[in-house]
Amino acid sequence: MARPLSEDKRNAILNAATQAVAALGIGASTAGIAKGAGVAEGSLFTYFSTKDELLNQLYLHLKSEFRMMLITGYPGDADVKERCRHLWDRSIDWGAASPAKRKAMRQLAVSGKITGATRKAGAEGFRDMEAMLNEGFDTGVLRPQPIAFIGGIIESLAEMVLEFIAGDPAKTESYKSAGFDAFWGAIAAR
Repeated sequence: MARPLSEDKRNAILNAATQAVAALGIGASTAGIAKGAGVAEGSLFTYFSTKDELLNQLYLHLKSEFRMMLITGYPGDADVKERCRHLWDRSIDWGAASPAKRKAMRQLAVSGKITGATRKAGAEGFRDMEAMLNEGFDTGVLRPQPIAFIGGIIESLAEMVLEFIAGDPAKTESYKSAGFDAFWGAIAAR
């Protein structure tokens, strides 16, 4: 009878893969990932049959963690601007607290290794945010524009804000607020 797989080992592999992908991109070796996780390379392949499977599972793992950060304390009954502000603040908080995770998620997203099915599964958890944006369009609070474009705006501004925060952490709240003002100015109806 095969031994049951250890959730701790699986998580150690995912954590090591996060660090490796953040530092080296998707070219990070499975041997290096296994070493970082404290497991044999063969053990890594017990948990993930291929490196591509590992990368896809890492993408889903990071997207899930990011989503959990976003929805914690989400003010579902608040107006669209307040909900957007909550999502912005939580996104910046996660990025500032987890720069390697954010960098790994970004690199995975543009790598060409993430399958369409994985991207679809990763997006499933963000449907409530899409619904909030559609509500903003329907009520005239937000300017009509593609949701993917809004995603690009938030990503670009968040990266800039996170760079400023990394350079001067004492001004985190000021940068976070200025970033949201720029984001809201780009998406809100006038």
